[in-house]
Amino acid sequence: MQLIDFELRGDFITLDNLLKATGLAMSGGAAKMMVAEGLVQVDGQDELRKTAKIRAGQVVSVHGARVRVLALSQSAPG
Repeated sequence: MQLIDFELRGDFITLDNLLKATGLAMSGGAAKMMVAEGLVQVDGQDELRKTAKIRAGQVVSVHGARVRVLALSQSAPG
């Protein structure tokens, strides 16, 4: 399983923008389609809202990948 740490710059990012920013979706349209088709989970629950607000501490799962959303101050060393 691919693990991605995403550093959040602000209070939240919309789900479709997160998928695009992490490269899990090639475009915003592709991201919205993935969500609409029920392929995306947030914190282990199916998420069908394309513009759901994703905040630090949440985990988004799709296609064998997990994205851990971190506040800038929580980024892993390295």
